[in-house]
Amino acid sequence: MSDQPTVRPYHRRDRDGVADVCVRTADNGGDSRHLYPDQQLMPTLFAAPYCHFEPELAFVLDDGRGGVGGYILGTADTERFVRDWRDRWLPLVADRYPAPERPPRTPTEEMIALLHRPERMILPELQPYPAHLHIDLLPDWQRRGYGRRLMHTFLTALHARGVPAVHLGMVTANTAARAFYDRLGFHPVAVPDPGPLTYLGRSTAVDAADAAEAG
Repeated sequence: MSDQPTVRPYHRRDRDGVADVCVRTADNGGDSRHLYPDQQLMPTLFAAPYCHFEPELAFVLDDGRGGVGGYILGTADTERFVRDWRDRWLPLVADRYPAPERPPRTPTEEMIALLHRPERMILPELQPYPAHLHIDLLPDWQRRGYGRRLMHTFLTALHARGVPAVHLGMVTANTAARAFYDRLGFHPVAVPDPGPLTYLGRSTAVDAADAAEAG
């Protein structure tokens, strides 16, 4: 095994590593364990369903020793993904996270409520951007070009499938993430009443300059 960090396709053995990165970046890019004691909750929302349904669109930053320093994952078709979530994902996880019977009162309850509302991902303004993604890197791997490499790999895979554009939703307060997306050519997508989120989109086409910077 090479000791050099590499971006490579996701494998099943990466499941725990991806979950760990998700947990340690789920609080505006920081560790979320103080907010969500159940460390399977955030991966159940933001990582595992993508690896389950579209593993071919999941890529990891291998730290050179088989560990996961970061990942990018997503779906080529948000509307189809939402149907799969409702029909096939919720039955797998609802025993552990039953549908809430009252308005959420804690951060955990808020996330479980989101889990049971996958249709929140379908917004008319995002239809021109049918794919969506999640990207996360542990702090030691940030600002070293690996995020750009992950994004380039993901965009290239989408483009090869004929997917024209992709979107993401980010917590508006995470200004460091916004600067990263701006550098990668994402632009704001206006969505009425977005709450704490900002929506961004871009074409999946990668030009020669993008490819060169991604290495």
